[in-house]
Amino acid sequence: MFKAVPSLIAASPTSASSQCRSSVSEAELRRRGRRMASRAVAKRRHAVSRKMAILLSASLSCVVVLVLASLFRFHSPKPSISVSRPRLPFDGPPKIAFLFLVRRNLPLDFLWDAFFQNAPVSRFSIYIHSAPGFLFDDSTTKSHFFYARQISNSIQVLWGESSMIQAERLLLAEALEDPANQRFVLLSDSCVPLYNFSYTYNYVMVSPRSFMDSFLDAKEGRYNPKMSPKIPREKWRKGSQWITVVRKHAEVIVDDDVIFSFFKKYCKRRPPIDTRKGKVNLKLQKQHNCIPDEHYVQTLLAMHGLEGELERRTLTFTLWNQSATKMENKGWHPFTFTYSNAGPQRIKEIKGINHVYYETEYRIEWCRTNSTSVPCFLFARKFSEGAAMRLLSEEVVDDHSKLPAMLATPP
Repeated sequence: MFKAVPSLIAASPTSASSQCRSSVSEAELRRRGRRMASRAVAKRRHAVSRKMAILLSASLSCVVVLVLASLFRFHSPKPSISVSRPRLPFDGPPKIAFLFLVRRNLPLDFLWDAFFQNAPVSRFSIYIHSAPGFLFDDSTTKSHFFYARQISNSIQVLWGESSMIQAERLLLAEALEDPANQRFVLLSDSCVPLYNFSYTYNYVMVSPRSFMDSFLDAKEGRYNPKMSPKIPREKWRKGSQWITVVRKHAEVIVDDDVIFSFFKKYCKRRPPIDTRKGKVNLKLQKQHNCIPDEHYVQTLLAMHGLEGELERRTLTFTLWNQSATKMENKGWHPFTFTYSNAGPQRIKEIKGINHVYYETEYRIEWCRTNSTSVPCFLFARKFSEGAAMRLLSEEVVDDHSKLPAMLATPP
C-alpha cells in the first residue's frame, strides 16, 4: 500500500500536465478560430469595399465620359452633311426668284420693268425686303411687276449688322414657299441687269451650281477666336453678299439655327468713327471688326461641305475704289456709276471679263459653265438713276445676246 502511494502520487503530475496541455490546446483553437473568423469577415468587408470602389469609379467614369461627349457635341461644328428637304413637285418650268434687298423703294424700277417686259411670267418671281410698313403700289413704283411684292415680315436693316443676314434669310424663306423657284438671285436697289431675261435665265438654269465669291480671309483678321470651336478658323470664308444659289443651298441657309446665332454674337461691325468723340475713337477702333454679310453664307456652306457645289464667283460686278481717313486703315468702297461713265463702252468692258483673280489665294477663277467659257457677270452695281436711264435709252441691256447653243435651255 505504501509503495503504491508514490506511484499514485507520481502519476498525478503527469495526468494534470496532460489535462493542462489539453486545456491549453482547446483555448488556442478557440482563439485561432476567432482570429480566422475575424480575418474572413475583414476579407469579405475588404472585398465588398473594393467592389464598391470599383463600381463607384466606373460610374464616375461613365458620368465624365457622358459630360465630355455632351460638351463635345455642343462645341464641335456641325458635320459636313446637308440634309435636304423633300423635293416638292410643281407644274410648269422652273423659276428664278429675284430677291431685292432695298432701303425703301426701287429707284431703278423702270430699268427692271424693261427687263421683265418680255419675260414669260411662268419663269420668274419677285420678292422685296424693304423697310417695315413700306408698300409697293402705283404710288411708290413705276412698274406693276413690283406691286405688292414686299414680304410682310421685314425688319429694320443696318449696314454691317447681322440684320442684313436676317433680311436675306427672310427673303429666301418666303421664296422657298413656291416649289417652282429653283434659283435665287439676291440683288440690291442699285443693281442693274447686263443682259436680257432670256440670256440671264438660260445662264443661271443651265448650271447645277450656286454662284458666289468664297475665298480665304487670311489678312483682314475678321475671324473672331471666340467663335472656335463651333466655327473653326479653317472654315472661315469671305465673299460678296450678292449671291445666286440653287434651291438646296437656299434651304441650308434658311434652316440654319446655330451658325447664325454665333455670327450675331461674335461677328460685329466696329462702331463708325464719330468726330464728336475725339480720342475715344482710338479706343473704339481697336475693337474687333467683322462684316457679317460678307462671311456668313460662304462660311456656312463651307461648314456643310458644299464648296464643291459652287462656282466660286459672284454674278454681280462691283468696281471697288480705295479710300481712307486719318483714323482708319484703307478700306474698299463700291464705285457708283453715273450717267457720264455708264456708256456702252463701259458695259462692253464689264461683259468682256472672263476671269476673276483672288489675291488672298493667288487663284484665278475662270468663268465657265459646264466647261464652256462664259462672261463672268450678269448684273452690276452700283448704278445711279441717271446711269440706269442711259442704259435703257441706249438699249445697252436688251442686246439680244445669246449663250453658246450647247448651254441654251429649251424654250
